[in-house]
Amino acid sequence: MPTEDKLTEEEPEPVASRGRIVMLVDNDVVGDSRVQKAAASSAAAGWEVHLLGCVLSRRGRSWMLGGARVRLLPLRHTLRRNRHSVVRATLRRPLAYAHPSVANYRRRLVQSRRADLAASRITPGGGPVRGAWLLTRRVSARLQARWVAVRVHQTESLTAARNDPRSPLERCAIRFWQALLGDRAWRVLDRNLWDWDGAYRRVIDELEPDIIHANDFRMLGVGARAARRAHARGLQTKLVWDVHEFLPGIKPWGGAQPGWLPAMCAYEREYAGAADAVVTVSDVLADRLVERHGLRHRPTVVLNAPLTGGDAGRTEPVPDLRELCGVGPDAQIAVYSGRACVQRGLDVMIEALPRLPGLHVALVVSTARSEYLRGLRGRAVELDVADRVHMLPYVPFDQVVPFLAAADIGVIPIHRWPNHEIALITKFFEYSHARLPIVVSDVEAMGGMVKATGQGEVFHAEDLDDYVRAVEAVRGDPQRYRAVYDDRPGLLHEWSWEVQAEVLDGVYSGLLPAAARTAPPATPAPPMSGGDLIGAQGEG
Repeated sequence: MPTEDKLTEEEPEPVASRGRIVMLVDNDVVGDSRVQKAAASSAAAGWEVHLLGCVLSRRGRSWMLGGARVRLLPLRHTLRRNRHSVVRATLRRPLAYAHPSVANYRRRLVQSRRADLAASRITPGGGPVRGAWLLTRRVSARLQARWVAVRVHQTESLTAARNDPRSPLERCAIRFWQALLGDRAWRVLDRNLWDWDGAYRRVIDELEPDIIHANDFRMLGVGARAARRAHARGLQTKLVWDVHEFLPGIKPWGGAQPGWLPAMCAYEREYAGAADAVVTVSDVLADRLVERHGLRHRPTVVLNAPLTGGDAGRTEPVPDLRELCGVGPDAQIAVYSGRACVQRGLDVMIEALPRLPGLHVALVVSTARSEYLRGLRGRAVELDVADRVHMLPYVPFDQVVPFLAAADIGVIPIHRWPNHEIALITKFFEYSHARLPIVVSDVEAMGGMVKATGQGEVFHAEDLDDYVRAVEAVRGDPQRYRAVYDDRPGLLHEWSWEVQAEVLDGVYSGLLPAAARTAPPATPAPPMSGGDLIGAQGEG
C-alpha cells in the first residue's frame, strides 16, 4: 500500500468498540452521502469503522470522517481490456484491420502519400522519365487508397456491430458464454471486476473485520470473497450487502460495452446468496430483490434520508444559494441537486424557462464542465434564458438541507427507467427536509408518494407541457404544498438519517448479538474533511 496523504489531524487513540466494520464502496467516497452518513453514524454508535473507497492514482489517501477512518485505495484497471478494440474476425469481416487504430493509421498514411504526390506533380521539369514515374505513383496511390478504404469500411462496420447490444453478433456471443458458464460468465464478459478485488483484498484481510458492509454490486463480490477468506482463517466475519440500485433496470453507464450489464447481473447473482444480511433503499426494491435472488429474508429498508442534527458541530457557514445565483429574495428558484446526465431529464427545466417568466433554475452539480451540462448551457443561450440558469457546486452533506431551503421548488425530472421507478432517492428527502414543494416526474415510487402526501405536483416524464403545468401550479400556491410538512410532523422525523441509522445499527447488532447496544446512541459527528459532498448514490 503506497504511503497515504494525511488530510486531517492525527488519528484518535483507539477505544473499546462494539466490533470492527469495514465498509466497501466503489468510488472516492466524497460524492456519496449514503456511505458517509453510514460510516459516521456507526462510528458514533460505538463501532470501529473503516470505510474503503478507491482512487485512480498510484497513491492512496486517508482522512477521518467523524470517528470513522476513510481510506482511498489505488485502483488500476489492468484487466479492463476492451475486447471490441481488437476487431479482427477472419470469417465475419475478413478484410478488417486488427484494431481501429490501425485503420486510422493506414487511412492517414494514404492521405499523406497523396498529398506528397500532389506536391511532386506541381514541381516543374524532369522530362518523360519523371512523367512516367509520377504516373506510376498516381496509379499506385489510387489503388492503395481504394484498398485501404475497403478495409477501413469493414473495420468500422465490425466495430459498430460489436458495440451494438442489439446486433446478432453480440447477442450470440453473450448467450454462448451465459449458456456455457451460467453466473460465472462475468469472468469472460468483464474481467475488470477482478481489478477491484485486487485493490481491496489485502487491506480487508489485514483489518480482520467482524462485519463487511459491501455497498452495491461491485463490492458484493469483493466482500463475499473476503468473508470466505476470513472464515478459512477461523474468523466469524459477517457480510452485509447494501443494495442501492436495481441492477437489471439501470441504464448502462457511458462507454459500457454490450456485455457489461449481463456481466454485472451474473456477478450479482453469483454472490447475492453469500450475504448474511441485505439492506436496501426502498420497499419496492426489497421486494424485487427477494423475487430476483430468492433471498431467505426480506431486505431491511434503510432510506437515503438526510442528516437532520441541526447546526450542532457545524464548523463552516452554509453558503447562500440565492447569493450564488445572484438573485434577491423575491426571485423564484427551481432547484435540482445531484448527478447530471441525460436520463435525469434536466433539459425539460431549461426548455420550459421561456414559458415560465421570472423563474430561475439552479443546478447543484459536481461539475459544470461535462458535455451534457455544456449542452444545457448552450441551449439556454439559444433560448435567451442563460441569465436565469445557474450552475452551483456541491456543498458538504451536513449543509445540503439548509442550502436547498433557500429555493422555492425542488425538481426531480427523472426519466422512466425501470431503476428510477423503485426508489425514494436522496434528493427527494433533502427537498422534503428543506420544506420545498416538489415537482417530480411520474415514476412509481416518488410520483406515488407526492400524490399521497400532497407535497408537490407530478408530471408526465419528458412532457414539456405537463412540466410547465406542474410548475405553474406550485408557483400559484406554494404554501399549500409546504403546509404538508407542518400538518404531518412525524413524516420528516421518519425521513431522517438519525432514524435510519438506528435501523442500520439493528442490522449490525442482529449479526453480532454480543455487540447489541444498551446505551442511547450518540449523535453522529459532522465530517472533519472538506470534501464530503452531496451524494448521488441511490438515484437510480
